[in-house]
Amino acid sequence: MRIVLLGPAGAGKGTQAARLAELLGIPPLSTGDMLRAAVLAGTPVGLKAKEAMDRGDLVSDEMVVEIISDRIGKPDARRGFILDGFPRTVVQAGALDALLAGSGLALDAVIEFKVDEAALLARIMGRAREAEAEGMPTRNDDNAEIFRTRFDAYRRQCVPLSAYYADKGYLRVVDGLLPRDDVTRQLLPFLNC
Repeated sequence: MRIVLLGPAGAGKGTQAARLAELLGIPPLSTGDMLRAAVLAGTPVGLKAKEAMDRGDLVSDEMVVEIISDRIGKPDARRGFILDGFPRTVVQAGALDALLAGSGLALDAVIEFKVDEAALLARIMGRAREAEAEGMPTRNDDNAEIFRTRFDAYRRQCVPLSAYYADKGYLRVVDGLLPRDDVTRQLLPFLNC
């Protein structure tokens, strides 16, 4: 199965990707993790991405697509994969479609985690408080100002991306604010599980 998970930071995509990966026996692929791995490995695209990041620039769509292409070509992804954090724009979605079509493949599902902004902010701030209480480091994005900036950017990008996948018949929506097990139960029928 080839699955894309859409939703803002804190919506539970990473948690559900890990659960689905175990259930389906396919790797969860986080764009951020792949980008960091390519940089650490010193791959050609990793070196280009590092140059962009060192300048403070965003990594281009072309570089991200190249990293995705490299990663989904690995043996563990031949049976499928779960993308978390990609695509983020309609341009990236089109590039993913073309990449898959070039191998005679297509997506099986695109699942959007719908969340209420205020409730999600409360969840993220609670996560930060719990980490602090346990003496654990907090995530850089676990503060209200960064969250609002990221949520606004997500909202601007998500509306056209959701429409793109809805038009193709791939989009399914789950309530990302339900308890973890309930979210997982919502996902399973979309994946024939």
